[in-house]
Amino acid sequence: MDDELRVFRKGGIVIENDRIVAIGQSLDIVTEYSSSSQEIIDLNGQFLLPGLINTHVHTSQQLARGIADDVDLLTWLHHRIWPYESNMTEEDSYISTLLCGIELIHSGVTCFAEAGGQHVSGMAKAVELLGLRACLTESIMDSGDGLPSSWGIRTADECIQSYCHSYGKDCGGVRTPTKLRILKNGLINTHVHTSQQLARGIADDVDLLTWLHHRIWPYESNMTEEDSYISTLLCGIELIHSGVTCFAEAGGQHISGMAKAVELLGLRACLTESIMDSGDGLPSSWGIRTADECIQSQKELHKKHHNTADGRIRIWLGIRQIMNSTDRLLLETRDTAKELQTGIHMHVAEIPFENDLVIQTREVDHGTVTYLEKIKFLTSNLLAAHSVWVNENEIGFLSNSGVKVSHCPAAAMRMLGFAPIKEMLDADVCVSLGTDGAPSNNRMSIVDEMYLASLINKGREVYKNGTTDPTALPAESILKMATVNGAKAVLWDNEIGSLEVGKKADLIVINPSSWSMVPIHDCISSLVYCLRSENIDSVMCNGRWIMKNQKIMNVDEGEIISMAKHASAQLLKRAGIQIPNRMKLI
Repeated sequence: MDDELRVFRKGGIVIENDRIVAIGQSLDIVTEYSSSSQEIIDLNGQFLLPGLINTHVHTSQQLARGIADDVDLLTWLHHRIWPYESNMTEEDSYISTLLCGIELIHSGVTCFAEAGGQHVSGMAKAVELLGLRACLTESIMDSGDGLPSSWGIRTADECIQSYCHSYGKDCGGVRTPTKLRILKNGLINTHVHTSQQLARGIADDVDLLTWLHHRIWPYESNMTEEDSYISTLLCGIELIHSGVTCFAEAGGQHISGMAKAVELLGLRACLTESIMDSGDGLPSSWGIRTADECIQSQKELHKKHHNTADGRIRIWLGIRQIMNSTDRLLLETRDTAKELQTGIHMHVAEIPFENDLVIQTREVDHGTVTYLEKIKFLTSNLLAAHSVWVNENEIGFLSNSGVKVSHCPAAAMRMLGFAPIKEMLDADVCVSLGTDGAPSNNRMSIVDEMYLASLINKGREVYKNGTTDPTALPAESILKMATVNGAKAVLWDNEIGSLEVGKKADLIVINPSSWSMVPIHDCISSLVYCLRSENIDSVMCNGRWIMKNQKIMNVDEGEIISMAKHASAQLLKRAGIQIPNRMKLI
């Protein structure tokens, strides 16, 4: 599949090192290249796609799965998530990112955007080890209620200064003329929290504030870099198994742990530290960082990890949410991202409470998007996750400014609501797909999100207009959201998102010969409505196989699972999170 959504029925592709050098009919490709090829792979009867990209994920929350269920958002933040995050160590972030990264890889993700978390170094370490590609973002807040005392309040300048930069190196690859079954460009997950992978199941069936305050933040605040590394490994493996080759980390803890996991797994990612400098509910162990401290942290992370892992890891700036960010932090983040020529990952307009708070405290007539427009924060390098509670005028603001949106259907249905995705697409907003983190979704499969996105938005037409419209978000639109739009969302569309000569070799092989896909009468429809992660056979990122024949190449999955079990149990104890019994235990 290329940018024009053309599909070869019997195609062939040639990969040299980390680049696609030729695409065409299988017979022509084999005739021209077979004599000079180091390896020829016959994929007859399978699909080959670009690696998937997750543009919003919290890898450092992976260990917090299940800690914030059946609670409201403020409780979620103040009593679960922030206490969790503020108690995280870099080792926790590392393990969580490992765990999350493994799950991302298992779902076919080769690149992700970290939405903002703790201990970016832990994240980066995990990302690098896993071999994923990532844009890592620190969780940045410089104002607001509920932040744990241990975090303190960082100034906007401190938040910006946190980033750092380092350089990658060239990598080799395989030259692979191939006869295909179905070859597809890798899927792109544009919102995932890889460091939350160890937190799967800790925050189910609760409102967002409870989810944050009482489950996720307590979990994240107790993470170590090793936790983040393990969490990202675990998450990355799941992403790869669902066909993702690129993801956007939505913001978590210990970016170095994430980066280590991504590099090891071989994925592509935009990693983001979870940044907050104000607000309620933050764990005392985090304290309140000033905006200046938040910025400084992100600058240091950018210097250290940007363009590492053979160029597969990019560091973005992160704003966790407006409720935990001062204007100074917002504006300094905007300006620093422009200076560093990188992206910004932010949770936007998630729940009505957020909009109401913005109206009350920031003197605007609607909510977050209206205020961000007022202060000129809306820019084309902003990835706005969720964007559920936006009105018609705000959709216009998003479109006019070139903001990219990450739609996370499962997470939205759990806690947030119906996002006006059809209206955004009609207004030419670039909408991509994300899984969110394990405590928000439990499943890290972008394949599941493709299925849900179409069905949910068809159902929304009944809710909105009182009538049905089966044509809303058709299969071809969903496939584009997971690939072409995903690449645009993570600012990587010049190299990934489609199978074209000169682009990076991020792709997935799909085996359709299973009970879930047979028979195939409409290939494009089957890829959205029938495809399961189990159908993802092999995943290539940057010209190297990171999963082949459903086997992760660079890590022992059983070993990672054992590490994750131990790390998550210890982290939950440190965070002091008590998960109530749902049923009587005898």
